[in-house]
Amino acid sequence: MRFQMPFRGERTPSRHGNSFVAPATAKGSGGAVEARRQWMGGLSLHTRVGLVLTLLAASLLVVLAALWLHGTRISIHEEGEAATRVSEQWLRAVLGEMYDVPQASRGARLLGMARAIGRVRANELEIRVTDGEIIYRSPAPTYKAGRSVPDWFSALLATNLPARSLVLDDYTLTLYPDASRSILDAWDDLAEMAGWALALLGLLFVATRSALGRALRPLEQIMGALDRTGRGRFDTRLPLFSTPELGRISYAFNGMADRLGEAVDENVRLESDREIGRRLQGRLEEERRLIARELHDELAQGITAVRALAGAIVQRTSEVPSLHIPARSIVAVTGEMQDGVRNILHRLRPAASEGLGVMLERQLAGWREQHPEIILEACLDIGEQPLSDEIAAAVLRIVQEGLTNIVRHAGASRVALSLERVGSALQLTLADNGRGRSGQPSLQVGCGLGLAGMGERIAALGGHLQFDTPSGGGFRIVASLPEAATQSSSEKDE
Repeated sequence: MRFQMPFRGERTPSRHGNSFVAPATAKGSGGAVEARRQWMGGLSLHTRVGLVLTLLAASLLVVLAALWLHGTRISIHEEGEAATRVSEQWLRAVLGEMYDVPQASRGARLLGMARAIGRVRANELEIRVTDGEIIYRSPAPTYKAGRSVPDWFSALLATNLPARSLVLDDYTLTLYPDASRSILDAWDDLAEMAGWALALLGLLFVATRSALGRALRPLEQIMGALDRTGRGRFDTRLPLFSTPELGRISYAFNGMADRLGEAVDENVRLESDREIGRRLQGRLEEERRLIARELHDELAQGITAVRALAGAIVQRTSEVPSLHIPARSIVAVTGEMQDGVRNILHRLRPAASEGLGVMLERQLAGWREQHPEIILEACLDIGEQPLSDEIAAAVLRIVQEGLTNIVRHAGASRVALSLERVGSALQLTLADNGRGRSGQPSLQVGCGLGLAGMGERIAALGGHLQFDTPSGGGFRIVASLPEAATQSSSEKDE
């Protein structure tokens, strides 16, 4: 009779123990972390979120697998222990029957019984004689024959159950518990579960990435709207998204765009108002100059002629009271009229220094708008004494030509302009931190007057021009105009 009760399948011998090689522990390094960070930075947001969720799910599966391995190891140990006890009790019963057999034939009967049994459940049977010679050993298991599991997995589930020995006369029967087939079944189960787990993780990643891609698709609209707004399209608006978080972003962006558009419109209106004001002011000043010129050329000259004639009559009619007294009255009245016309002319034509300051400020403001990359610092201190039109025109042309040359040739990032009275002269200083010059006046075509033209204009007014390179580098122009060249507008009119 062949007796075999498989314990989750037949097992391979394991009494010599199982070898185990621990896997090497991976050591983290800064370079690996940095490379991983750079790799993650190149992925899209929904891909990174999908990877994170997939890794979290994989971590949970690893924990569940560890719990499953622990439970499987306990189950294999309990089943192996139970199978060994049953097999031991069965052998004891069989050996008890052997005592009814004559002693001379017990050995042959025992070997015949052992060969008929083969393996006792999940145990290997070994028979030795007194001198230690093995006369019988159970054959290899036929269940999943030829297959084995990795040593590290076998070590995880190894049970280390003790061997059981029975003695009959000169024969020793030993049962070696063998759980290799149970471990192989566990390995097959784990491989199948790992395959399903990988498939599910892949499906989770694809589903998560697809869902996030659809949910975050409005972000492309938001980025496009930001780009268009950055390029000056302040009329760009976002639709109200159904997702609450994106809806709040849309609401905030549209509100910001509305306020930005209002601010831009307000700036345009203010600039338009300023431009209109500047033009009106220029027209008013021109009209005032025309009126002043007409008063000076027509009315003032006529009054002067009348006063001169009355004065001649006064000198020649000292003995004729009837003519002398009215003539003196005419001289007095015309003098008062001249004073009144002079006051009117002063109000219509303000001092040249005041007009120069306004024109310089306007010129510098326009230059700053055209060249915002260059910092321009200006210090204007003309004083109360008026300047002649020639001096004002010369200052404007020098400043204009100097700033033009800086833009074209200096490559500077900072400019300093100073206009002030030094002693009996008006001094203009224009310095930059650019690449400087060779020290000779520029006669290059396209430079307007150039430094030579500046020098000629200033020399014609009795001043002088010098230029040098400051200690910190760059280029500096210093123009000095003598106070003798200045005169009030009233003196010119008279």
